[in-house]
Amino acid sequence: MIRPAGSHDLEPVEGLVEAAYGVYVERIGKRPAPMDADYRALIDAGRVTVAEWDGQVVGILVLVPMEDHLLVENVAVDPSAQGTGVGSRLMATAEKHARILGFRELRLYTNEKMVENLSWYPRLGYRETERRAESGFARVFFAKTI
Repeated sequence: MIRPAGSHDLEPVEGLVEAAYGVYVERIGKRPAPMDADYRALIDAGRVTVAEWDGQVVGILVLVPMEDHLLVENVAVDPSAQGTGVGSRLMATAEKHARILGFRELRLYTNEKMVENLSWYPRLGYRETERRAESGFARVFFAKTI
């Protein structure tokens, strides 16, 4: 089930983010930005969607409406549920939200050292738009017109 996150989801969301991004700390040389986001504020603002499986939060999606597009600020899947389609369902949910909000484009970024993402996003129809350093991270930016 995919649903909006509630305040009761804070601990599971934070735990999932730690598990999903923890594998990248050594590769990047520091904590990836999503690990230090304020999930309480994001949940309170209605920006977090969760994927639940057998009562457990197994995926999260953070969406931020911008002026001319919907930003997929974070999509993360618990390592135990990776490869099961949870991430793809969350990304389809992002597209649905973009359409509802009247956006024709989704954008996102990832760290260039998260090489798994560099091939996954294009398989979902995203095109790489640029690479640049931002906030101390080497980021790769993607966009998808819907």
